[in-house]
Amino acid sequence: MALQPKTLTCCDCGSSFTFSVEDQEFFASKGFSNEPKRCTSCRSARKAERGNTGGGYSSGGGGGFGGGYNSAPRQMFPATCSDCGKSTQVPFEPRNGKPVYCSDCYRKVNAR
Repeated sequence: MALQPKTLTCCDCGSSFTFSVEDQEFFASKGFSNEPKRCTSCRSARKAERGNTGGGYSSGGGGGFGGGYNSAPRQMFPATCSDCGKSTQVPFEPRNGKPVYCSDCYRKVNAR
C-alpha cells in the first residue's frame, strides 16, 4: 500500500499539521513506529526548552544526537595500567579483578 500524507493534531497546541510521505519514509527508515505528536513549531520549542540543538527528527537534515559542546566534562578516575604499570585516567570506576589499561596498552590489547 502506498503512503499517503496524513493530517495529525498537535498534542501541545491542538493545531492540525501534515505528516508528509517524505516524513513517513524518514520515520520508517529510522525504525520509528509512532507518528509525531507535535507540529513543527511545538517540536522546535520543546527541543529549545531541553537545550537540544541538533539531531532528532527533522526531514530537513541536521545531524548529531546530543553530546558535544553542551555536555558536562566526563568524570575521570585514577588507575594503574594492568599491563605496563603506568598511572593513567579512565572514564569509568575501576573494579577489583578487572584489568585496566592506559590508552597505549589498550590499543595493543584491542588489536589482538
